[in-house]
Amino acid sequence: MERIENSNVKEECYLERLNNGLQVIIIPKKDIQKKYIIWATKFGSIDNTFIDSVTGEKNEIPDGVAHFLEHKMFEQKDGTDSLYTLMALGIDANAYTTNDHTAYLFECTEHFYEGLDELMNYVQNPYFTDENVEKEKGIIGQEIGMYDDDPGWQLYVNAMDCLYENNPIKIDIAGTVKSISKITPEILYKCYNTFYHPSNMVFVAVGDFEPEKLLKEIKVRIKDNKSKNQIKRIYPEEKQEINKKYVEKQMEVSLPLFMIGFKDQLKGRYHEVVKRHIAIEIILNMLVGKSSNLYSNLYKEGSVLGGLDMEYEFGHEYAHVLIAGQSKTPKIVYEKILQKLEEMRKNDINKEDFERIKKKIYGDYTVEYNNVADIGRMFASDYVKGINSFEYMNKFEEIDTNYLKEILNQLFVEDNMVMSVIKGK
Repeated sequence: MERIENSNVKEECYLERLNNGLQVIIIPKKDIQKKYIIWATKFGSIDNTFIDSVTGEKNEIPDGVAHFLEHKMFEQKDGTDSLYTLMALGIDANAYTTNDHTAYLFECTEHFYEGLDELMNYVQNPYFTDENVEKEKGIIGQEIGMYDDDPGWQLYVNAMDCLYENNPIKIDIAGTVKSISKITPEILYKCYNTFYHPSNMVFVAVGDFEPEKLLKEIKVRIKDNKSKNQIKRIYPEEKQEINKKYVEKQMEVSLPLFMIGFKDQLKGRYHEVVKRHIAIEIILNMLVGKSSNLYSNLYKEGSVLGGLDMEYEFGHEYAHVLIAGQSKTPKIVYEKILQKLEEMRKNDINKEDFERIKKKIYGDYTVEYNNVADIGRMFASDYVKGINSFEYMNKFEEIDTNYLKEILNQLFVEDNMVMSVIKGK
């Protein structure tokens, strides 16, 4: 296996690409009791149009198929549910769907190989019938209804609608009641056979493992040993400009919620996305982090309640910055953030603040390596984006105040800025 060491965090990972294309990543953690496995496929909510690699046929599937498929994978032909089988062993198991991948995972201290058997069995043996698919539509329909009534989720969906005109990231991951009504066993099998081939997947293991020994155990349990052609995905063209400036919705909330977004452009820049991600986190902390002057003033005057959530979301087809919180006066928060950004662009960046926040973020990244689940999810989600997670620790030294100014001028400008607000009825 290929061994990669990162001296900054004193960690190593072992990589092997199997003959069928499956990428295996093993991160050994000596003397750690917990073991964590995550098996992810590059199939998310935005992958709704693709070309069949065998027939060349174009397939357009209903919204919500990736999430629906995740729900159905646990049900087995013998009537058992693999989630409950794993839980009965004392194993903490779960699954999730995002914009760009679906993942199946478990964490345990005992019964590891029984858990590995069950995981690798159910992920490789789907069972869909007209009856169990129809039953699931009712369950997921209720879940969609819950999200429709969730102010935080509606805040996010409306922010995506402001940022993007055509990008499927603006569609709810679970789809709609109407879209999932069109899902059939045939559609699920078509998507499974296309996206759940090992060549489109990554298998990450974190724990006290001997990498070569665990690799042999994985190989024994893999069914499909044939390679496959690369999947061709089709996405709609998206304009560079934002879609709309502002969306407001009334829901049952005690105080207004707001989310401010900045639309980023990664075309031609994706090779530097790790460095860009770190720089954006530094800018956000300098702008509205808890130690910033702006946040302190907003909090003292009652314009914001509690800390603000800050995030940079990106993939090969989308990228945006989000700042969210609660405020009696969201538009005042918007204006003050805009003013502060203008000030940061005009003036020199305070080098003392820059170095302090840079060290803080580096420390936050380092702490993630203390938890096997954090490591596993990080390596899986980064791999889907074409990144080895160790890259983050190596890029800090490349970031200086000049690079921050470059990002401020490219991204943090009013033309890229939108706001979503949820107000009380």
